[in-house]
Amino acid sequence: MGFEDRTIVAPAPEEPFLKLGRLRLLLALDALLMEGSVSRAAERMGIGTPAMSRLLGQIREVYDDPIFIRSSRRLIPTPFAESMRQRIRALAAEAEALFQPHVRSSDGLTIDLIASSGSPVIEAAPLTTRPSILLEGEPLPESFARKLAVIGKANDARKRLAKHSATIGAGIGHSRPLTTSEAEDAFCTILEGRADPVQVGALLSVMHFRGETAAELAGFAQAARIHIGATDPGSSSVDLDWPAYISPKSRRMPWFLQAALLLARSGYRILLHGNDGAGNIKGTLVSAARAIGIPICASPAAAADAIAEHGIAYIPVAALSSQIHSLLSLYSVLETRSSINSLMPLLNPLGAATSMMGVVRPAYRELHRDAGAVLGFRNMTILGASRDAAEATPFRSSTLLRLVDGRAEDLFVPARPEPKAYPLTGMTGLEYWRAVWAGKVRDERATDIVTATAATALLTLARGKAGQYETCRLRARELWDARRRCTP
Repeated sequence: MGFEDRTIVAPAPEEPFLKLGRLRLLLALDALLMEGSVSRAAERMGIGTPAMSRLLGQIREVYDDPIFIRSSRRLIPTPFAESMRQRIRALAAEAEALFQPHVRSSDGLTIDLIASSGSPVIEAAPLTTRPSILLEGEPLPESFARKLAVIGKANDARKRLAKHSATIGAGIGHSRPLTTSEAEDAFCTILEGRADPVQVGALLSVMHFRGETAAELAGFAQAARIHIGATDPGSSSVDLDWPAYISPKSRRMPWFLQAALLLARSGYRILLHGNDGAGNIKGTLVSAARAIGIPICASPAAAADAIAEHGIAYIPVAALSSQIHSLLSLYSVLETRSSINSLMPLLNPLGAATSMMGVVRPAYRELHRDAGAVLGFRNMTILGASRDAAEATPFRSSTLLRLVDGRAEDLFVPARPEPKAYPLTGMTGLEYWRAVWAGKVRDERATDIVTATAATALLTLARGKAGQYETCRLRARELWDARRRCTP
């Protein structure tokens, strides 16, 4: 499955110059992993940016892996690249150490001339391909790692959390991403209320600035799932998990709720979970769900009962965990998203067999798919969205990122012609939204959004191939046209 199934087969004997070229690729990969930027990695190795881009292309070809996903600020390593980080860093550090100037003392011990002279390193050691960035008195990465290992053995949760923050935030050459188990331990400490408030802000800020890895996101999500008592994916009677964590700044009507109800009425069991934003849109999802008869539940047990009876339920995140709800509320304090927002689509509280989620930032869509694979999700679809809820945008071409029986697949969906938008005709937003559902207002644009969203959910549930999307869309339109016979 994905990178976990990849095995590296020993290549046939190569000419010496080819072996040297492969070593150069490993050093280039180390620079890219440390810097998270092609231009900065090129500067570190003393080559031009185009040359570094070519090396990255060669690395991708050798390993048959993207290696990095580009985000707005930096390159985010794929899970496979993360799995090699420590081995490659150790190789590069050892290569640097071998070429440091040394002399022999009279008693046979080696003396480091740089350390004894007190002068900074300003030139690359002979025959290396990257300059050292260490100054006198700075600890080597190996020394830093040993220090963190000692802290990691401490029973004090705050010390362990400090260790995790130092691991990712100690600066270039001394930091690395957290492993899945480290990220899980860090977030468990926060969820259990044993973290200092400063530590919480520091960890979330550093991780958000640098960008989460799939391993870190999976560790955070696993900690949250343990915290709320979530069951393993596919272990319950729920068919589809549908997270709905809308942005506090969203002003769009929640058409995806109507799509979810269409599926529930056709026999599928759907769990919706989310928050209701803040400020002027607080309570929007609860009000809209109630308006069309979706049960609102105050506990996972109540949600399971409602799904058994009605086929659908919505549970606010506060009913799952007040601690997670409070952490999500930090958005108003930090005025930016954090890793808490990123993990919520992966929560899957009742262990549904399939998941469908909306992810706003393009680079994070593949990140969520990789994290889902790490968590054991086998069937999921990720849509590009503007609200962090799975709602299709049929008037723009898009690519659905999927896991189908554990295999990663991409499905391109072409744009459809956009019908004319209808005015509210003197109604409030909620009144108009419900009037469309009840058939009192005919809005083809809204209808296309609902049916495209329902079609994507049907394809996800059926684990269907690309050629089945149009069939699913026609089926969704049939469900929409038939809804009036049972609309309250």
